[in-house]
Formats: sequence, C-alpha cells, structure tokens
Amino acid sequence: MLRREFLAVRNRLTADDVRESATALAGRALGLPELARARTVAAYVSVGSEPGTLALLDALRARGVRVLLPALLPDNDLDWGAYTGTDSLARVRHGGKMALFEPSGERLGPDAVTGADVVLLPGLAVDARGMRLGRGGGSYDRVLARLERAGAHPALVVLLYDSEIIERVPAEVHDQAVHAVVTPSGVRRFRDDA
Repeated sequence: MLRREFLAVRNRLTADDVRESATALAGRALGLPELARARTVAAYVSVGSEPGTLALLDALRARGVRVLLPALLPDNDLDWGAYTGTDSLARVRHGGKMALFEPSGERLGPDAVTGADVVLLPGLAVDARGMRLGRGGGSYDRVLARLERAGAHPALVVLLYDSEIIERVPAEVHDQAVHAVVTPSGVRRFRDDA
C-alpha cells in the first residue's frame, strides 16, 4: 500500500521535475565527505521518475571514482559491472518488470559490491530512524546481507525526493538503517559509523 502511494506521487512528476531534481541531487551528493573520499562507489541508473542518478554517475567518474552498476540476475540477486559512460549501458527488460539500464561490459560477480566505499541505494522512502523502504524485490536486502557477511562497511546512502522522508516505514528484524539520505534540498544523517 505504502509503496503504491509513493510510486503514484513519483508518476505525477514531469520530465522537467525529474531533470531539475537530478541536478540538485547530484550537487548535494557530491558534497558528501563519504563520496569525496570514495575510490569505488556502487550505484544504479535511475529509471522512469526515480530521482535521477546519471549526472551524479558522470561527475563521480570525472573525479576518477570507479563506479559499479548492478545487473539483475534471474533470482533477483545483483551482479555488478563497471560504468564507463552512458555508451556502456544496455537497456534490459526482465520479464514483466520495467526496463533497466545495466552495464554492458564484463560482469564482476555479486561479491564485487563488497569492495565499494559507498553504496548508493534506490528506495521509495526513508524514515526518521534511517530505515529504507525499497521496491519489495529484495535485491538490495541481498546486497546488504552480502556486505555484512563479508565484514564490509561501506557508507549506505539513499537518494530520494524531499517528500519521501517520513516518520516510519515498516521494518523487519534484518533490515539495516542507512547512514544518510540525500534529497534535492539537503542531506540527513542517521548513522556515523561509515
């Protein structure tokens, strides 16, 4: 129910709204100390009315950061590949789901994410505790579990619109709080252990 409400609001955004938000979001995110010192960032390519990420990905690459992007596997886990510019992306449709932009080059394996200094997570909302509401596919729950098993502790950052920081999202015992959320108007921190 909650997911549907957030998706409905996003679907009412115009292309101009999404573009302007993406520019502001990139500016805010690039100011994060975690991203300033990151050598490898695991990110994703936004689709549809998601908060835009391409400007941020290109700015990170221009800084010399290695950017990893996910490729959805049949079991909903994520493999990873390097982003080397928009020409390194392939539009891939997975069954009845929306088409995603994935890296077209070499696959580095699901464990490649454990080498990231920062993981940018998609989401629909984050609450006052830093708990993230995802789309419900479980792909990023697997990523977070993989990071924990590997003893990896990257900064976890969610990119959202301003209206998507709410009082409370449903959370399960295994869910982890994120370190920060970046919106077009600012940054909100939840954990300082990154």
